[in-house]
Formats: sequence, C-alpha cells, structure tokens
Amino acid sequence: MGENDECTALYAALADRRVLWLLFLANAAGTIYGYIWYGWQLRDTPPAFWLFVPDSPTASLFFLFVLLAFLWRKHWPYVEALAMVTLFKYGIWAVAMNLLVLIVNGSLPWQGYMLMASHLAMAIEGILYAPFYQFKWKHLLVATVWALHNDIIDYVFIQFPRYEDVYRYIREIGYFTFWLSILSVLLAYRFAVHKRWLRLEL
Repeated sequence: MGENDECTALYAALADRRVLWLLFLANAAGTIYGYIWYGWQLRDTPPAFWLFVPDSPTASLFFLFVLLAFLWRKHWPYVEALAMVTLFKYGIWAVAMNLLVLIVNGSLPWQGYMLMASHLAMAIEGILYAPFYQFKWKHLLVATVWALHNDIIDYVFIQFPRYEDVYRYIREIGYFTFWLSILSVLLAYRFAVHKRWLRLEL
C-alpha cells in the first residue's frame, strides 16, 4: 500500500460514522470528567470568569459540537475554528504542565500520566480532522481572539488552571502559553485555511 493509499484509508476511517460516534462518546466522557475536575476551582472563582476557567473541557465541548455537526453532515465553521485552536493549545499545555510537575517534584501520580495521554489525544484529533473543516479567516479570527483573551483572563486576572507545585513559574508559564496560542492559530491556518492543503468532504 502506497503513501496516498494509506492517507486515503485514514481519512475514510475518520469519516466513518462509527468512528465519529466513538469519538463523540469518548469526548463526551472526557468533557464531563473535565468539568467535574474543575468543580473545586470554579467554587472559588467569581462567576464572571466561569466561562474561561475550565479550558480543556471547553475545548473538547467545542469538538463535541463539531462531531455532532459532522454526524448531521453539516459544518459550523466558528465552532470548528474554536475547536481546532483550543484542542491543540490546551492539549499541549496540559502535557507540558504535567511534565513540569514531574521535573519539579521528581514524580507524577498516575492521574498525571492519564491526563498527559488524554490531552495529547485532544491535540492530535484536532489536527487529524483539519481536512474536513470549512472555516475561513473570519472564523479563525474569532478563535484567535478567544484564545488570547483566555490568556489574559488566566495570567492577568490569575484564573489559570491550578497547578500549585509550579505556581512559582507563573510568569514563564504565561509567556509559554501566549506563544502556544500563536502556534495553535498558525497551525489552524496552515492545515485548515490554507488553500493548497487537502480538503475532504464527509
């Protein structure tokens, strides 16, 4: 089987309704777990910031709506742009934060490894579905504003996800997160907006 055949087989599998349903159920479970995980922080958070505190579950919630639209053979470009940018951003962010905890403490509980695996999967799935997205510059602009605004909420108003063990690196984490936002937007442009990239229909 050649490279093109392997690529065709991969995207045929990604478009299969059984795979879409499987991903929908897996992401639904992860989203619910994520909001529960943030419950203790939300109890201490002013209501004005609630929308921007549970970063990862909100990213997977965006993707749930994308998958739902795909199952209906529809496209919601604004949600696709938000999902792609935030899935990659917070997927990689969580992996990096857990690695930092491992470096600082010299160990990581099993939940940390589980979070690393699940969040890496988030980043990957957002990229894998890029050929199916139909968002354009205006949709990506909204996702960019969302991502950067969220950085301001997290690191100016100090509402970022709480990792007490690495709090002393808050400035460095904020700087890293800003550039991760920029990278996420650039990847979304390259793989979903750029006209010469592969485009597929469900």
